Amino acid sequence: MKLTTMTQVTVDGVVQGNGGASDEDRRNGFVRGGWALGAGDAETMGLITSTYQRADAFLFGRRTYELFAGYWGTVPEMRAHPIGVTLNETPKYVASTTLTEVRWENTTLLTGDLAAAIADLKATSEGELQVHGSGTLVRWLLARDLVDEMTLIVVPVILGQGTRLFPDNGPDIALDLVESSVDSKGVTIQVHRPNGRPSYPADPVE
Repeated sequence: MKLTTMTQVTVDGVVQGNGGASDEDRRNGFVRGGWALGAGDAETMGLITSTYQRADAFLFGRRTYELFAGYWGTVPEMRAHPIGVTLNETPKYVASTTLTEVRWENTTLLTGDLAAAIADLKATSEGELQVHGSGTLVRWLLARDLVDEMTLIVVPVILGQGTRLFPDNGPDIALDLVESSVDSKGVTIQVHRPNGRPSYPADPVE
């Protein structure tokens, strides 16, 4: 099973609070939530929807899982949306060391050695395992070489605060650009595949 991620980010790499100002999105004094609302044209929205619809399974971190479960899983009009229909009908996995139970249908809780559990899931199943949002989980997966393909939806805004997708100190990863496009509102869609570690020029000879 190929593990893919799709993440909305700002130009300065922020992922926090893209959809609004929930209590979770205000953590650490963040006050600039909702920056992705209205971003992206109809073509980009269609791409996001079709991406969800091709998933064979979804993988979530705890925070995104609880947010999605309370939105796509319970609000009637959201359950009826094409993304909601897919999310409710498709198997879901939650990687968490703090959750003890899950209530959203078709959900399996992964516990214990999460890296081994996800690697086993990739090895024993076919199709595409998608991660949406879940910035903490994406960073964790990248650090363990578990991501096969990464889609970044870059919204043309600089926030200057908030949790970023990539930490100040983290693993270095070479990326192969598979495809890229920009929509009529300036939102850039970039699809990358990790390709080992980057190479660096040797120190200059004095």
